[in-house]
Amino acid sequence: MKKIIAALLLALPASAWSLTVSVYHTSDVHGWYFSRPAKWDKQNSTRTIGGFPALSALVKADKNPHILLDSGDTFQGTPEGTMTKGLATAKLMSQLGYSAAEVGNHDYDYTEPNLKAVIAASGFPWLGANVYVASTGAHVDYLKPYTVVTVAGKRIAVIGIAGRHTATSTLPANVAHLEFRDEAAEAAKWADEVRKTEHPDAVIVLAHVGFGGNFFAPTDVSTWTFTDEQTAGGTLPIARASRADVVIGGHNHAAMLKGWRDPQSGALIAESYFGLTNVSKIDLTFDDRTGRLTGVSDTLVPLWTDVTGEDPAVLATLKGFSEQVDKEMGAVIGESAVDLGPSKAGLDSDIGNWFADAMRRQSGADVALQNTAGIRSDLKKGPVRVRDIFQIMPFENTLVKLTMTGDQLKRLMEDNLKGGFSKLQVSGMKVTFRKTDKGAEVVKLERGGAEIRPDEELTVATNNYLTTGGTGGQVFSEARKSEDSMRPIRELLLKDIKENPVKAAPEGGRIVRLDR
Repeated sequence: MKKIIAALLLALPASAWSLTVSVYHTSDVHGWYFSRPAKWDKQNSTRTIGGFPALSALVKADKNPHILLDSGDTFQGTPEGTMTKGLATAKLMSQLGYSAAEVGNHDYDYTEPNLKAVIAASGFPWLGANVYVASTGAHVDYLKPYTVVTVAGKRIAVIGIAGRHTATSTLPANVAHLEFRDEAAEAAKWADEVRKTEHPDAVIVLAHVGFGGNFFAPTDVSTWTFTDEQTAGGTLPIARASRADVVIGGHNHAAMLKGWRDPQSGALIAESYFGLTNVSKIDLTFDDRTGRLTGVSDTLVPLWTDVTGEDPAVLATLKGFSEQVDKEMGAVIGESAVDLGPSKAGLDSDIGNWFADAMRRQSGADVALQNTAGIRSDLKKGPVRVRDIFQIMPFENTLVKLTMTGDQLKRLMEDNLKGGFSKLQVSGMKVTFRKTDKGAEVVKLERGGAEIRPDEELTVATNNYLTTGGTGGQVFSEARKSEDSMRPIRELLLKDIKENPVKAAPEGGRIVRLDR
């Protein structure tokens, strides 16, 4: 009988001898803790999606072994996130049982001491293997290079890699004392270390950098072939240098339906979108007989609440936060007769024009400039609440007034017209440019129908992120005069919407791209 049983067992397919551990991954949650209508989805615009209660319900329904991981930018973006300065994130992620989180650039937005407080309140480690104190060369003491998670008898090493862009993609003053070392080199260093000392069954890298493609809706890239230029930076060099089994990125808000397997390193590369609308479910399959990792697969799972349900315990936690926040956030402060949204052409947008116009009105400057990426939501038709302005401008930036020449403004715009798209929104001038092989050439700057002369001086309003070293703001350092008003831009926007209800979309066509 024993021989018969043995023969039957040997005849079973390989899958019968396998163990699967699932990794649920989130990134760039940006404070979107609640479910919300999928207004961006024409077929499902009233159907609710996302949030920690839905994620918790999904994970709890999975009776197989699993872990939860996050690649950073956890709280900056909604009133619940910004008003609690990330402590709501710490409580919610701890409640769900996360095993680790990689630090993102916006997790530094309220300074390093605030990040340390968030980490202290978290029931899991935060990672950042390549983050060092510049003056001493020592690794920062509040981020671990890696952690090893044991689940179903398998030891899974998780290494965290911060983006070098963090030096300029949070308020530069907050991280000026830190050094963010080369992502690929540090990933390789710590992967070697963890293999020698921990002997893990699988190695995962969490990175707050993205993949080389531009796909901002859930996209199947599993069969794509990417160019060398697309894969020169980001998660692919990390995968090849570290020889990790899985590299999960963030920061770019990309969505990979099935991940992408690098033919050179064999690593699976995944990303999980933005705002906690989706979660990556990455299955690690181990052979029971050898214990070795035999397969890795990825599925991007939408968190439709009518499918997942919502965890009542997490909803109760959120209710405590929302009751505190809603007292202030629910107040109606203005009105908009139209929807103000982004530019499909990637140039000046309705929401960007309104934002920059409000800055110019409130500052009295000749020209106003706002970084496009710093505008984080649309303005919808109807009553405008404090919450709406917080979501449009979640950052604590202050208004800076400078004196600049036409030549400086021309070079500033050229620096921010990469790929034929504008990284700045403008008020008080018109920019005409053409794409070149090297980037962009500004053909003309105009104000009030007249061309701005190279030596003409203008007063310019912008934000302190750009003037203190933020991405694309180098030319601001050449200004003859620069004064930080210390007035939060969000407060100026709140004041402006009260004084100037939106009756129509602002005049567009402020940034014009010419054919060659």
